[in-house]
Amino acid sequence: MVNLTTKYMGLTLKNPIIAGSSGLTNKLSDIIELEAQGAGAIVLKSLFEEEIINEAHDNINKMQASGFIYPETMDYFDFDEMEDPIANYLKLISDAKKAVKIPIIASINCVTSNKWPEFAKRIESAGADALELNVFALPTDLERTAEENEKVYFDIVSKVTGLVSIPVSIKISQYNTALGSFIKRLSDTPIKSIVLFNRFYSPDFDIHNFDFNSTTVFSTPAELSLPLRWVAIMANRVNCNLAASTGIHDGYGVVKALLAGADVVQVASTLYRNGFGHIGVMLKQIDEWMSEKGYKSIDDFKGKMSQSKSHNPAAFERVQFMKFFRDRVQK
Repeated sequence: MVNLTTKYMGLTLKNPIIAGSSGLTNKLSDIIELEAQGAGAIVLKSLFEEEIINEAHDNINKMQASGFIYPETMDYFDFDEMEDPIANYLKLISDAKKAVKIPIIASINCVTSNKWPEFAKRIESAGADALELNVFALPTDLERTAEENEKVYFDIVSKVTGLVSIPVSIKISQYNTALGSFIKRLSDTPIKSIVLFNRFYSPDFDIHNFDFNSTTVFSTPAELSLPLRWVAIMANRVNCNLAASTGIHDGYGVVKALLAGADVVQVASTLYRNGFGHIGVMLKQIDEWMSEKGYKSIDDFKGKMSQSKSHNPAAFERVQFMKFFRDRVQK
């Protein structure tokens, strides 16, 4: 039997497959089932920065309406009784920790470092094993420089890691200038992992009704090429763990990500398409591949095909189709 145990953000995982943040990780019954089907860890569905801020404003308004006009009275109010999505989220963390043994990673979808970071302490108090910061603001403001856009990420990391002792990861997009340098600088902060990459709503046009709609919601295996490239480039060059996300639909996709240098993978779309039992199928595929190759543990092959260990490092940076089209012509 092969050993699939791995380390992620200082946590011991029974295998590298993490159920990524989605609607599948928002209910206790689903969390219990995900563990039963073999998930190594779970990232809860993200709570949005706006939800935290809006609830805080609602609480203040309620207090003022009730005559509690002095700041000192804040200490005597039971916030959990007043909050709805916030209280539910904290309760889900607490209940999940009692119900399962695998790590529970909370998630905040955020775009600023304003007003909400103190909430991270409540996530820690609720029992979360770690916190993932899903940070993304599409850089569409033509007046903002690349440095100003990137500063948001570092401000968020600085504030949150200064407030909690649990490990913190950051999930980023590919929409950043000098991406390699950006990832390296993030890894030099107190962050424990960088997740490559988050996936977004992609607009499409209805040409008949002149309306907007979305393109394919779920990822496809073809989308693995992007995180695969950047995990391979950054592996062994960062001071934190790397998680691959987007486009991983079977055990062979997991193997590719590990060969590139990822410590873990996050999956969601394949679970929507194939059900929670697909985790077992993926684990079997990994087991069979490792047995065929004679590997006993993930460390035996992790990063074997990263750029730093590759016999052809230029393959990760050459993006033109010259070789493909030349080979097609010759045939």
